[in-house]
Parts: sequence; C-alpha cells; structure tokens
Amino acid sequence: MELRVLQYFLAVTREQSISRAAESLHLSQPTLSRQLKDMEEELGKPLMIRGNRKITLTEEGMILRKRAEEILDLVQKTEHEISLSDDLIAGDVYIGAGETDAVHLLAKTAKKLQQSYPDIHYHISSGDTTDVLENLDKGLIDFGLLFGSVDTSKYEYAEFPLQDTYGILTRKDSPLAGRDSVHPEDLWDAPLIMNRNARDGGLLTSWLGKKFSELNVTATYNLLFNASLMVDEGLGFAFALDKIINTTGDSNLCFIPCEPPLHVGINLIWKKYQFFSKAAEKFLEEFQKFAGTES
Repeated sequence: MELRVLQYFLAVTREQSISRAAESLHLSQPTLSRQLKDMEEELGKPLMIRGNRKITLTEEGMILRKRAEEILDLVQKTEHEISLSDDLIAGDVYIGAGETDAVHLLAKTAKKLQQSYPDIHYHISSGDTTDVLENLDKGLIDFGLLFGSVDTSKYEYAEFPLQDTYGILTRKDSPLAGRDSVHPEDLWDAPLIMNRNARDGGLLTSWLGKKFSELNVTATYNLLFNASLMVDEGLGFAFALDKIINTTGDSNLCFIPCEPPLHVGINLIWKKYQFFSKAAEKFLEEFQKFAGTES
C-alpha cells in the first residue's frame, strides 16, 4: 500500500465525496475511484459505502482512517526532523486572507523568516470566506485566514491572539455619524450593505435580531473596498471590520462600532493530512511562535 494512496483515501474521508476529493487532489474522478478500488481489493475488504450524496466509511474503513492518520503523521514528523538539518530552505508559501488588520501578524511572521530564509516567497490572495475555503479545498493555497468557527473535521487551525471588531461604515454626513456606537434597532429599517456570506443565524443577523429577509439589504459584497465606494455614494451603511478602510483625513467615511460589542475570532487554517513544503512548514512554525507571544 502506497503512502500516496493513503493520502487519497484520507482526502475522500475529509470531503465525503470522491468527486470533491478528486478536485482537491487535481486528479480525474475515474483515476481516484480506480485507486480506491485497487486498495479495497488489496485489503480484501470494502472500505466505504458510496451513497448518492456522500461517502460513508465501513467499520474497516474507520480502522484504516485512524491508522492512515497515524502513519502519515509519523511520515510528516520524520520529514520535518530531517528537513531541520537542511540549511537551504526555499520556495513559495500561498495564503488566502480576508480583509483584516490581522494580516499584520502574517507579515511579521514573513519578515522574521526573511532574515534566515530569504529565498522563501509569499503570495497572498484576498477574498472572503467563500473564496478562501474554495481555494484551500482545491489545493491552490497552503493556508487560509478565516473568521469565526472552524470545521475541525476538515481543517487544522491556529488561533490568532486577537479579535476583530464589527461596526458600520457610513458617510460623515449621515444621521448616524458622530455617535460612539450603533445599536441593532438603529439599523432595522436602514439600507444595509452586507457581506455575501451573511445568513440567518450568523453573527450579524444574530446581533441584529432579525432574519436576513426582514432587513433592508440594498447590496452585498465580498471585498470591503468595493463596499466602501457604495457607502461613499450614499447607497447605505456597510457592516465592516475596523481598521480596514481609512476613515481619517479627507475621507468622507467614518466607522462606528457595534453596541453591544460584536467581536469575531480569527484563525489560520489548513487542510487535515496536508503535506507542506519546507517553506510552508517553516512559516507555520514561526506563525505559531508569534501567535503564542503576541499580546
């Protein structure tokens, strides 16, 4: 049994779908199906029940998943120990990140590593939660910066030692400008510009105490800069995180925090059973040091 096939098997258990796993592994679905079938024939046991919507592991499949995790974890640790003796660490680190001031911590990590490993290069792509998870699942990025809770069945994560603060972005000549805070009832009938991932039961609708359909949502966005232009034109008030849009100086905009305060945690996430390049592994090590000491 090859390590590569064990990795394929774990990808299927993570995605609960052969087609999604094949996409994340950059394989064709028939190729992946054949590899799994060959493994079942080699072991002489069925490992999964292939349903219409998702894959379910058999008892033997659950045993293999546990052992495969242990085997691949040992391999990764062994590679890590060997790589530490290699003075030449170079390569690319790919990160998907939402718009947040917490990107400063990623930049600090990269700057610290640059002193010892100048041949590591960083590539950051901006997007919201939908963009980040899609790119991570497809294997296009090594790490994703995610707000809120993490699906621990699919991802590992490291918490940022800080939180972001929600409020509204509005024009300085609006009726709400000049306030120290904004309350849910202030926005129940107001024209709102919200992130496209806002949904019933989510952080924003829970704070507002209203269903999404009950709100006057005039527009949605995935990048706040675009939303800020809509605010500047008077289209509405945009829910936003603090310290992203510059509201000082000649800006027509201002930021007003929510009351009760609305904070959101931030995590650096990566796929379970992920094999990292030496560059990505070094980045994660250094980030975890910063996350443990940053106040």
